[in-house]
Amino acid sequence: MRTDHTPGRGDAVSPPPSFVEEANVTEPLRERFAEEGVAAWKRAADLLEWDRPYDRVLADEDGLSWFAEGRLNAAYNCLDRHLDDRKNHVALRWEGAAGDARTYTYLDLHREVNEAASALRELGVEAGDVVTCYLPNVPELVVTMLACARLGALHNVVFAGFSADELAERLRRTESGYLVTCDGYYRRGNAVTQLTTADNARMAVAHDVETVVVGRLGDGVYLSDDHLRYGDLLDDHRGETVEPVSRDSTDPLFVIYTSGTTGEPSRVTHTTGGYLAHVAWTGHAVLDIKPTDTHWCAADAAWITGHSYMVYAPLALGATTLLYEGAPDQPEKDRLWGLVERHRVDTFYTASTAVRAFMKWGTEHPDGHDLSSVRLLGMVGEPIDPRAWNWYRDNVGDGETPVVDTWWQTETGGILVSTLPGVDDMKPGSAGPAIPGVEVAVVDREGTPVENGEAGHLAVTTPWPGMSRSLAREASGADGDDDWLYVTSDRAVVDGDGYVTFLGREDDTVTVGNTAFGPATLESAIIEVDGVAEAAVVESSERGGTAVAYVCTERGRSGDDELRERITDHVAERLGPTARFGGIVFTPDLPKTHSGKIMRRLLGAIADGEEYGDTSALRNPETVGEIETVTSDE
Repeated sequence: MRTDHTPGRGDAVSPPPSFVEEANVTEPLRERFAEEGVAAWKRAADLLEWDRPYDRVLADEDGLSWFAEGRLNAAYNCLDRHLDDRKNHVALRWEGAAGDARTYTYLDLHREVNEAASALRELGVEAGDVVTCYLPNVPELVVTMLACARLGALHNVVFAGFSADELAERLRRTESGYLVTCDGYYRRGNAVTQLTTADNARMAVAHDVETVVVGRLGDGVYLSDDHLRYGDLLDDHRGETVEPVSRDSTDPLFVIYTSGTTGEPSRVTHTTGGYLAHVAWTGHAVLDIKPTDTHWCAADAAWITGHSYMVYAPLALGATTLLYEGAPDQPEKDRLWGLVERHRVDTFYTASTAVRAFMKWGTEHPDGHDLSSVRLLGMVGEPIDPRAWNWYRDNVGDGETPVVDTWWQTETGGILVSTLPGVDDMKPGSAGPAIPGVEVAVVDREGTPVENGEAGHLAVTTPWPGMSRSLAREASGADGDDDWLYVTSDRAVVDGDGYVTFLGREDDTVTVGNTAFGPATLESAIIEVDGVAEAAVVESSERGGTAVAYVCTERGRSGDDELRERITDHVAERLGPTARFGGIVFTPDLPKTHSGKIMRRLLGAIADGEEYGDTSALRNPETVGEIETVTSDE
């Protein structure tokens, strides 16, 4: 470690003065927002250009009508308005999994988005239509998303690893008559054909689906007469421009479905003005993105994280965004750090589960590269423990680099809980207070606030611009209650400073002894043990309703009875003598989605010896068989 003192949970860590001096936000805005109320969100709207000014920041207290009567276009805000000053500035850098790479200036991206929009318009795409994108992390995905926004159409991005059934379900639910897909892509060094999967999906729906195919694998993939080649369409519309369609602030921008790791996927619709203002503001204030930055959100563009902080926020702010197609450990486990070094990445935003994986792989991988360009680190996803937080700051940062541990959901559109890196102290393991303009509380099952330090459900008690339509309706008191309240399924505690520490989801609660714990509480205790890099805890009905811990060790440390005993003793010391596991299983990896979520439901099925279904959407499906084997041997 590069620091003399490793902070623990609750210890305040101040950002370095050199960072604060240059930060986008340095004033205590929470007080300003509290004084001004919703009118303070004008700061977010001011980051955009409007075709017609809005007349009120929030027209209705239900949270549905942000920046009412205003009109704008999202693609214009991400591209056109930057051309006068930044047309030759790099907008998008892409690194492919096969060693190929492309760079787009703002002018380049503007041209291709216009050509794609012109081609889609000729196919019949109009404002309000839904275009489904079934693509990996390739530039054509970003182009298609922005082309849809330019036309006023909605994009519906489906993760490229999903099965034909998953794609067909999303085509059916959205009644989408247009599909942009590819012949294939590269996964972990291997070419994966995708067109057959896409064809099976469109044949499974009752309506016709016009299909555009991006050529990724080169020659050898057969296209039938009802496939349209993306490259040919753009050639036919070379040099053409499309006037951006002006949209009401409350018009929908896109549809996205939750990943379904904790239940059935649900449709989420985000609006144009409120969403874009919210992600631009949080990109500016929380991730501290500047127009001169290279920003890397190391996520898949199919997830909301990629929508918000890979595409819309950095491009709206005029920065350079980095897009990577491959896996973080291919061909070697230092792949990401080589990209950070080569592209001189300024702000790096990744999943907390990825941080634990980096820690498991060892410090030699980040140590082997010059990461001095990184001035801010961010995390999103599952709760992070102080040990991993400090590892990230010390080994990817320089021991002083600010870390923003952010909390938000697909439904929220953008970040709601986080420190502001130029204003707030950080607390390892705690996400921080709510962002300015947002108020949160921890409540019991009846929605009554609990005492500081007591566990409950995180509730958001004020509306914010980036919320989805369905969430706004749910929270606005449709049941007759006048209080605006959105109670999440995430368990949390809040301390006396208003800092929120997350404990995991309610439906992930497991019982150890006679006490129900959130998995994050148990997992954090396990990870505190030397030699442990990562852990996931699930409840097993086959083991009498007790909890089973799946544990990954640090590189060079094997799982054995001695480590199992130390874990058992430490958890009992931290959480009480009845906190005993029904089994501790050492595994080389944990099953994760491409958005970084641990698939605890799959682990629970393995622990109980049940069928766990399709694993194609996992980032690492090959690990499931290994987990089954070690579980049966335990």
